[in-house]
Amino acid sequence: MLTEKFEDAIEAINYLQSNEADLIILDIMLPKMDGIQACMKIREERNMPIIMLSAKSEDMDKIQGLMSGADDYLSKPFNPLELIARVKSQLRRTNKYNTHLTKSINIIEIGELRINTDTRQVYVQNEEVRLTPKEFDILELLARNKGIVMSVQKIYEAVWKEDFFKSDNNVMVHITKIRDKIEQDAKHPIYVKTIWGVGYKI
Repeated sequence: MLTEKFEDAIEAINYLQSNEADLIILDIMLPKMDGIQACMKIREERNMPIIMLSAKSEDMDKIQGLMSGADDYLSKPFNPLELIARVKSQLRRTNKYNTHLTKSINIIEIGELRINTDTRQVYVQNEEVRLTPKEFDILELLARNKGIVMSVQKIYEAVWKEDFFKSDNNVMVHITKIRDKIEQDAKHPIYVKTIWGVGYKI
């Protein structure tokens, strides 16, 4: 199993913008951004297991760590074997859960666009295109509903998992970035079409 080590939470969050991870071990006491804030930030984009480490052992600290999105909490000092056991337990649980949710179609092909929903990779004319997690989620949603017009509200609530506000232009901004990456001419898209006054479709 490959591991990556970072000096602070900012480095880790930047890494996750363009890389996948199966599990994160996060210390609460970190420079620049503490573990609680980092966990909440990561949870905005990712769902992998997070194990929180801390020298604090009070119940409220544990509760705060778990409420921020952590899946497990381990107080220092601890036996390294216990940490390994917890890592294996989290990965085993995640793999079992994902097995039950495996999609019957893991490759979506539309013209020269190919989307691998298992590896979350996108290719255009056999060249890999790097998308952020949110960009990928939007593209996958539209591709799985090919030919169906999806409203901005429906896209936002499906991807961000929260209520939509009319003043929020997150979807439009992400659609623009997706087009810049997958379209030969972003001003005249052949994949992600705008249906004026309604939404978007592929």
